[in-house]
Amino acid sequence: MRLRLSIVAVAAMATGFAQPAAAQPYPNKPITVIVPFAAGGPSDVVTRIISEQMSRTLGQQLVVENVGGAGGTTGMTRAAQAAPDGYTIAVGNTGTQAASGALYANIKYDPVTSFQQIGIVNYTPQAIVAKASTEAKDLKSFIAYLQANHQKLSYGHAGVGSTAHVSGVVFNAQFGLSPGLVAYRGTGPALNDLVGGQIDYMVDQSLNVIPQIKAGTIKAYAIAATERLEGLPDVPTTKEQGVDFIFTAWHVMVAPKSIPQEAVDRLIDALGKALDDPNTKARYIELGSTAPKPEDRGPVGAEKLVASEVARINPVLKAAMAKAAETEK
Repeated sequence: MRLRLSIVAVAAMATGFAQPAAAQPYPNKPITVIVPFAAGGPSDVVTRIISEQMSRTLGQQLVVENVGGAGGTTGMTRAAQAAPDGYTIAVGNTGTQAASGALYANIKYDPVTSFQQIGIVNYTPQAIVAKASTEAKDLKSFIAYLQANHQKLSYGHAGVGSTAHVSGVVFNAQFGLSPGLVAYRGTGPALNDLVGGQIDYMVDQSLNVIPQIKAGTIKAYAIAATERLEGLPDVPTTKEQGVDFIFTAWHVMVAPKSIPQEAVDRLIDALGKALDDPNTKARYIELGSTAPKPEDRGPVGAEKLVASEVARINPVLKAAMAKAAETEK
């Protein structure tokens, strides 16, 4: 009888230890975070800051995987098509989540409907910058200079679909400019040529250009925002210079549709705690970024942002591309 009871007890213990992974609390293994651009760029930097903090909250490592190509749409396609188990998520940006529909005819995801939104990661206003030898004294005189000479000038960006490309198209369209567009394989090479004077100007994320602005190797005309950046207190905004151009880049964290609600809730909570972490706040100040306000966090805030930016940016991009195509005929 004792032998039989022992066998039953051992069997029960074995059954307890053999619970399937799905029954364990989420997460029970590392989570892959797809960054749809190369390592070292703004999307990569911001994602790694957030992922480090989220890993502590979740008790599992968030492993960043850089999947570049096609203006970030390759990586976001992979994220949209990943298994909806909560173990593959992604961080998209203004280009991949708002401009991609206008720039690419056959992308395999819809920025608005293909993802479970987790939340907004950050906002980073664009900086209007030029090579250091540019003589214009302020933003209005710089715009006047561009309007008088744009056909002889060059605008650099980090590739079609990058934030610098999208914001530049919007900026140039608003002020009637048609410079030569010079595409690079990333922000680094573009900035190197701006510092070297091989290209004339850029509209890029402030986090990309703060070191060069502080070093005086490029000229900053404005931050395209309503308030000055704490990290660049001496650079005026477009608003205070009387120029109606506001453009803020942003990142959102997303997951494939239909991931378990438990995973959604844990990721939302971890992202919120990461945004409130003092280390994140300090790094954001260094980068010229800000976190979303509490009332704008979570899926609802991200959904509103993505939908509104698609509606705002796509018509401008389509009109600019149509005009460019007409000019080339």
